[in-house]
Amino acid sequence: MANVLEFIKDSYTEMSQKVTWPTWSQLQSSAVVVLVASIIIALVIFAMDKASSTVLELFYNIRS
Repeated sequence: MANVLEFIKDSYTEMSQKVTWPTWSQLQSSAVVVLVASIIIALVIFAMDKASSTVLELFYNIRS
């Protein structure tokens, strides 16, 4: 039990004194980067899906 309490105590000390937390402006800029990257990736996947769907429709219409 002493080991568990020591671990919790050390963890708290490390999280409160040794970790460098980002500022609010850093968090906001990181969130914007993630949002823009997510939108770009979603658009690329959408374009690939539409293109493959169109190619398959053309292929199936030719065979019919």
